[in-house]
Amino acid sequence: MTDAALHVHRYGDPAGSPVVVLHGVSGHGARWRRTAERYLGDRLVLAPDLRGHGRSPYEPPWTVERHVADVLAVLDADGIERADLVGHSYGGMIAVHLARTAQRRVRRLVLLDPATGLAPADAAGEARSRMVPVSFADAAEARAALAARWPEAPDEAVDDEVAEHLEPGPDGRLRWRFEPAAVVTAYSEMARPHLTPPPGMPTHLVVAARADLVRPEFVADCRAALGPALALSEIDAGHMLYTDRLEETGTLLASWLGG
Repeated sequence: MTDAALHVHRYGDPAGSPVVVLHGVSGHGARWRRTAERYLGDRLVLAPDLRGHGRSPYEPPWTVERHVADVLAVLDADGIERADLVGHSYGGMIAVHLARTAQRRVRRLVLLDPATGLAPADAAGEARSRMVPVSFADAAEARAALAARWPEAPDEAVDDEVAEHLEPGPDGRLRWRFEPAAVVTAYSEMARPHLTPPPGMPTHLVVAARADLVRPEFVADCRAALGPALALSEIDAGHMLYTDRLEETGTLLASWLGG
């Protein structure tokens, strides 16, 4: 096990109230840049690359517990006692576990289409598909492949991803900047039975209407566990709602976290 620090992208006002934003599997912290700059400019936004992703250490373990410890170490390193926490997809699952592990460190919690409690067969299929990473001859080929995967993302989001998240391999071909084994492990973690945020934790659950990822039983269990502490919204988007619906998602975050 290594305790090497995560790479953290920082945005907004260094003196502002802190918010930590967690990306999903195979992503990176810089995906949050436009959200942070346009909608959270008065906040101190910390957007770490999770272990095995981006420019953070790639050494295992890649369990949810290790990710939680890594993010708590980011807070400790910055001297942050309490922060708002936003998680997308696998980052949403990590956010829930962090809130349960260290509830006093989390002021409010936003879960953007969280990936938790996935059907084991579905998780296994996704994991197997990520065992051999795709490579590209050049950036133009990578961009075309990404645009096909993200059909509703604006051009600027696709351009940002190509600029930030590609790296050359030993064979000279370009690959997305993540460790495939960490991604395979993440899908195994997402197949765990879901857990809810701790009782009393102010939580906004945001469901991507066209993703069909957030299971009804998770919503029901959150309602039962949180009661009036739960806010629930739906955005007409696929799973990448904070890139595909930047204004709607960013406005929701700014309004609810500022309340």
